[in-house]
Order: sequence, then structure tokens, then C-alpha cells
Amino acid sequence: MSYNWGPHYIVPTPSLREYSGNVRLREELNEDLLVKELDKLGFSGSSIVRITNPWYFRRKGTSTWIKIGESDNKEENFPVLWETATLENGQYEILGLMHVSIKKGNKTYSIARENVAEVTVAN
Repeated sequence: MSYNWGPHYIVPTPSLREYSGNVRLREELNEDLLVKELDKLGFSGSSIVRITNPWYFRRKGTSTWIKIGESDNKEENFPVLWETATLENGQYEILGLMHVSIKKGNKTYSIARENVAEVTVAN
């Protein structure tokens, strides 16, 4: 069993799936579940060195992701500003790809989880 520690996309309001202009993207994680997942993966007692969340977008139906930005600001839920004004209106996907770097002994490891959300850009 895998523990879904995150990332979990924070929607500005439950009904908001249509974006225009500057959009603040944020994601959260559940640290208790993260620790359980680390234990399950054999990293018990490891220390978390860094958590970072790069953000990407792509037009729905395409294959290539374009990086929006990256944040390691856990207190603010890993915020990144996405400027949509230059995009064509339509359906898009945004991807949060959360990386957790951990140290066990003298080695550093990284694990990652992703979250994809569908949104509409309407400028």
C-alpha cells in the first residue's frame, strides 16, 4: 500500500477551474503520511533535507510539459505564479511534481509524487 502524502492541489475556490491573468498555484502535503511512506520504502529514521515542488503546464491532449516555476516554500504551500494572459484560451493541465530529498547515513536520496489538475484558460 502506498501512502498518498501529496502533492494535493489547492483550488482557490471549489468552483474555480477557469483561470485568466496571473494565477497563484499552491499544493500541500501530509507530513504524517510522508513519514509512513518513507518508512515503507526503507528510509526509517531518515531526515528530510529539502522539499521542492516544480510546476508545469501543457495544453490538454499534448505530450510536452512546460515549466512554470519551482518553489520550496512549504509554509506558503509551494506557491508559483502562472501568467496565463499569453496563452490561447482552452483546456490545460497543470502538473505539480513534488520532490522530497532525504538523508540516510551519509547518502542523499530523492522521492517524488505528482498531481495533475485540469483547468480552463479564458482570457
